[in-house]
Amino acid sequence: MASLNVYSVLVVLFLTCGAVMATKENYQIIKENNCETKMGLPCVLEAFTSIFNTGSISNMCCGELVVLGKVCHSALVKRTLENPVFKDLNPATIIAKSIQTWNNCLALIDSPSLSA
Repeated sequence: MASLNVYSVLVVLFLTCGAVMATKENYQIIKENNCETKMGLPCVLEAFTSIFNTGSISNMCCGELVVLGKVCHSALVKRTLENPVFKDLNPATIIAKSIQTWNNCLALIDSPSLSA
């Protein structure tokens, strides 16, 4: 009986360490680039809603998203997908919406009509 408990603990430990190692890259990117401090909360919520739900992102928040940068944007989306709360979402769909949101914001910010 005791060996079964030890075995169970080792399996859980192995799986936990594997999950932590898999997610460490995104956490490292986020930490090294101060990604969590580059956008205001209202814009974070807008971007989150446009990617993980249905909604649009304002011009102002597109500007903040572009300043955040693609590396931070991608790492934050991937880290969010690693959260068990979002396990029922299709990662391919979320990544596609993330890329679409990024590309739309980048095109909007690069638009000559906004620069004038």
